[in-house]
Amino acid sequence: MVHVFAFWESRAFYDSFMARSHDRLAAAQSGTFRDTQVKLFDYRFDVKTGFEPRFTDADVVRFAHCKVHEDRVEHFALMQEKVWNPAMAGSPGMVRGLFGEAPGHEFIVLSMWQSAAEHGKYRIERVERLTLRAQTAADVAALAGDVVDLETSWTV
Repeated sequence: MVHVFAFWESRAFYDSFMARSHDRLAAAQSGTFRDTQVKLFDYRFDVKTGFEPRFTDADVVRFAHCKVHEDRVEHFALMQEKVWNPAMAGSPGMVRGLFGEAPGHEFIVLSMWQSAAEHGKYRIERVERLTLRAQTAADVAALAGDVVDLETSWTV
């Protein structure tokens, strides 16, 4: 399985690419992949520090794709900001990340880590406690995600 993350400077640049170049590039890649899923998330806030789509100082990306109950959206976002962000920011191996939102009460939490071992330390020590404190089970209807080893040759 491959995860591809693309970051756009603005919605105008994204829309321009989709209108002018996407179909030509997609046609050239026809048959090279299957079961593609694409989601467009709008940036809401940083995780830890000012997010930059720079991957030279990270070896691992963790992302969580959350579908949130409609009546719990604001609570979920608040808990990301007040509970999860400080916990991740306080983890020595965490580099930076972002919190984004898509239509339909969907969110992405993307965090960049120096190594899988550093991410593992954070996970083992804190996730269960933070999940209870943030009432994540009451907020989230569905959760998917992965820990992705970065392939530097794919970084552009």
